[in-house]
Amino acid sequence: MPIRLRAAAVSDIGPHRSTNQDAAFTASWGAAVADGVGGGPSGDLASAALVHRLVAGGETAPDAEELLVRIREANWDLGAHVRRDPALQGMATTFTGLFVGGRGQTLLLAHSGDSRGYLLRDGWFSRETRDDSYVQALVDSGLLAPEAAASHPRRNLITASLGGGEDDIVSVTERDALVGDRWLLCSDGVTDYLPEADIARLLAQTDEPRDAAAALVALAVEAGTLDNVTAVVTDVMADAGAPSGPVFSGSAASYFAEDVDTA
Repeated sequence: MPIRLRAAAVSDIGPHRSTNQDAAFTASWGAAVADGVGGGPSGDLASAALVHRLVAGGETAPDAEELLVRIREANWDLGAHVRRDPALQGMATTFTGLFVGGRGQTLLLAHSGDSRGYLLRDGWFSRETRDDSYVQALVDSGLLAPEAAASHPRRNLITASLGGGEDDIVSVTERDALVGDRWLLCSDGVTDYLPEADIARLLAQTDEPRDAAAALVALAVEAGTLDNVTAVVTDVMADAGAPSGPVFSGSAASYFAEDVDTA
């Protein structure tokens, strides 16, 4: 049975930031979140440019290899920005996206950095991405307990991102698609401040994707987030009708297509 996505994104600058470096888009054929890497220049431009360039690649349901090519083309565009303006050297963004693939029969999960993807299926909640981060490496090596990761002072030091380099790392994996599944894609402004148990409970108790995304963002702000906060909630539905979207959020809504030069 062909499937489509019913998705909504909510992005908030947060009470302690002057710019929103998170970007997101939602459509019936895909959804994604990107988070400009802190400490580098123009993180808002990096996340917005990547999202817009990727969306401009079209709605055709790709296989994993085709999606990887599209992401690398979008990443090359980030490099083009830097080549035109050396002051942007070092700008980069995380990326986590979910796309309908396999002629509408499967899902493709793309990931680089520490923005996360979660799956709620039949009451079971699981993290579906692995953080590309210094702290995750410590956890994997047994040098840090998993429960200590959220409070580690270097938890935001990432080991992979997209910044226009040929060696930038991104993974694309194929996932089975079941009608009724709910996915969450979010920036670390959510996950650094909310326990996964609270995230799971809210996703399970809230019917509409937009209401769930808004509630997660509000809860993270209430919890004292120091970062931008973006949540994309995506329900897997039986296909019915023409493709819809894209709708842009965060910096991708500020830097709309005509404002982001593409190479």
